[in-house]
Amino acid sequence: MSQKKVRVAIVGLGFGSEFIPIYQAHPDAEMYAICRRNRAELDACGDKFGIPKERRYTSYEDLLKDPNVDAVHINSPIPEHGAQSIAALKAGKHVACTVPMATKKDEIKQIIELQRETKKVYTMMETVVYAREYLFAKDLYDRGVLGRIQFLRGSHQQDMDGWPGYWPGLPPMHYATHCVSPCLAILSDPAKGKVALAESVVCHGSGRIREEFIPIYGSPFAVESATFKIGGTDVVAEVTRSLYDTARQYRESFDVTASNVSFEWQQVEGEDPVLHMRGLPEHQIPRRVKVPDFAGRLPDPIRKFTGAIHDATHLSFVQGGGHGGSHPHLVHNFLMAVLGNQPAFPDAPTSANWTLVGICAHESAMAGGTRVEIPKW
Repeated sequence: MSQKKVRVAIVGLGFGSEFIPIYQAHPDAEMYAICRRNRAELDACGDKFGIPKERRYTSYEDLLKDPNVDAVHINSPIPEHGAQSIAALKAGKHVACTVPMATKKDEIKQIIELQRETKKVYTMMETVVYAREYLFAKDLYDRGVLGRIQFLRGSHQQDMDGWPGYWPGLPPMHYATHCVSPCLAILSDPAKGKVALAESVVCHGSGRIREEFIPIYGSPFAVESATFKIGGTDVVAEVTRSLYDTARQYRESFDVTASNVSFEWQQVEGEDPVLHMRGLPEHQIPRRVKVPDFAGRLPDPIRKFTGAIHDATHLSFVQGGGHGGSHPHLVHNFLMAVLGNQPAFPDAPTSANWTLVGICAHESAMAGGTRVEIPKW
């Protein structure tokens, strides 16, 4: 007997429109509705993808009133993530939200409490933990190839000039999940109920962004660099973030220092990752490695989307290289969680921890490097 298809509404159609053809092709989804404030842009997207006119919403509130919508996938600007996720859960919808979960602690707490109360799925659509480079490193670790993990490092450096208006002056660590998440996910096994979480963080700010940006969020730092302790382990991770006034090609990266084999994400777009081997005859000799695609983990109709991008001009792809083929994995894992076939990863508490590392890191940096405990809700 076939299971019911999940009727999905996508909110925010810039980056969000990339997911429409994936939901349309997924055997367990119905790409039901879309939402964007601008009517002309809404209709252009709807016409392009064949979304019926009666399922095109300029009002998010009206969308949430539609009883046929099972789940919303939120791709709105960062300041709206928390409030829109809260409203969707209150309306009885499952929620997938692009990163970060929110930028305010009280909103994060509300999302966790509402998810527990409503029993609806909440997941943060974190691209890096479904990117092929991460999946490759995770597979090596799970198979015992890496050995004992000794240290983890994440780095997300990006020049945000030219991006929409809420970006200038944003504290770098308020958008830190791309480098925080792989450091915690690699030590997790959600199928067995094991999720590694950060306990506390120490962060230092460095440099200074242009003066006109500083008053917007009250943050002066060009770079923020943090270390955090991972609960239940003897492992510490270090993450670095920059958004403005730093000369560096876009890099979303993750390195694993381990006892037998260490993994280093490529330094420059177009290169291959590096494995460092320990022990004779390859003692300490690094080698480049071709990372395989992991489309085989997906239903056949959406496998092509690990390499297919319909709008390669969007800034997230011009700078981000297509997010490592992660989009169909995100869609599939969200749908399987909604259908009860597997736990959401990251679920609400895990998404909160990944996001709170950055929020608490910025608090630490503003306090001169004071250790900040990460809330547990």
